[in-house]
Amino acid sequence: MVTKGALPNILAICSSVEAETGKPVEISDFKEKIEQQYEEFSEKGFRTLGVAYREMDQQATIEKETEIGMTFLGFLFFFDPPKQGITETIESMKQLGISLKVITGDNRFVAASISREIGLKDVRVIAGSEITQMSSETLLRQVNDTDVFAEIEPIQKEQIILALKKSGNVVGYIGDGINDASALHASDVGISVDSAADVAKETADIVLLEKDLDALVEGVKEGRRTFANTMKYVFMATSANFGNMFSMAGASLFLPFIPLLPKQILLINLLTDFPETTIATDTVDREMVEKPHHWDIGFIRKFMMAFGITSSVFDYLTFGVLLLLLPGMTEQFRTGWFIESVISASLIVLVIRSRKPFFRSKPGKYLLIATLLIGILTLSFPFTSFAVPFGFKPLPVSVILILGAIVGLYILTAEIVKRVFYKKVKF
Repeated sequence: MVTKGALPNILAICSSVEAETGKPVEISDFKEKIEQQYEEFSEKGFRTLGVAYREMDQQATIEKETEIGMTFLGFLFFFDPPKQGITETIESMKQLGISLKVITGDNRFVAASISREIGLKDVRVIAGSEITQMSSETLLRQVNDTDVFAEIEPIQKEQIILALKKSGNVVGYIGDGINDASALHASDVGISVDSAADVAKETADIVLLEKDLDALVEGVKEGRRTFANTMKYVFMATSANFGNMFSMAGASLFLPFIPLLPKQILLINLLTDFPETTIATDTVDREMVEKPHHWDIGFIRKFMMAFGITSSVFDYLTFGVLLLLLPGMTEQFRTGWFIESVISASLIVLVIRSRKPFFRSKPGKYLLIATLLIGILTLSFPFTSFAVPFGFKPLPVSVILILGAIVGLYILTAEIVKRVFYKKVKF
């Protein structure tokens, strides 16, 4: 009868060892040397199994109790070198704010050796037997400071994932075996590969078609770009809608006429939507990709208040200027506010899309083209035949120039507000 397995388990059922003479001798004289060799091979990165045998009588029945008194024969070595380029990939992840934790069933020596090979420095290892003796609170304190978890049982993988989550981390777990299913389910993002066990693929949120971690790096970057562009739209929409609501409500209190007709409001919404639809293709500043960001409704609320009020201030300034320059001219007043609203709403996207000054952050090609086209269309619209059905009339050039100055002052003020806002409010 021949058996193989983890060395501690094999030694536990061996009473003798086959020495150089080929004859079994008492194992106690060799046990320390066997364990020393085991550590040496493991520290070199070899996955090391023990092999033992027992001569069986042909008439003997193999029962569980016969799996004792076996003779230790030697070792089986397996070497699975790290994939080429994995060190660079891990460094790329580190630059993105992603820390790597190794959770493995391999012994601590192999785990530490492989971890050093892939670029982890000052490796700290916790074994599964240590975790068994830990309380939940102790594990919660240890997980962030530990890079490698070795000799881990399947249920302990889930415990480690849950502890990492409770300590404030967003956890992605990569696994491809049946024993990884519970950990994949417990993680925030479960990741497997196409060649994995069916249960692992079904449990995972993402299945990689190739065993290449570079795909995860690119996925993280693309995810952060998508999040950043989504937040641009949220910032713009909430602040603009809040500002317009505040302006319309206030203007209705003192104006003897409706500031804008319903069809004019709908036209403004339609025109300002065109630049907004291109935000998804906009370029993203490097700072937004290098660090993870989270959804923060409190931050959005503060942003909405700061930029919404700024927008309303210039709306009221526009009202005052139009009432002063165009007294009693309702249609021209509405035309002036239409022009100011559309152009300012289109240009403000270029300001709030980046924390940098707008002239230092290059917008996406489609966003820039859409903004320019909408600006030209808005200025020319009152002079077209479509203006009459919407209740617009051409404005004097002097009024258009003054409105241009107001928009320019609005953009400059928004830049100042943005700079002060990001200094005081963190995102």
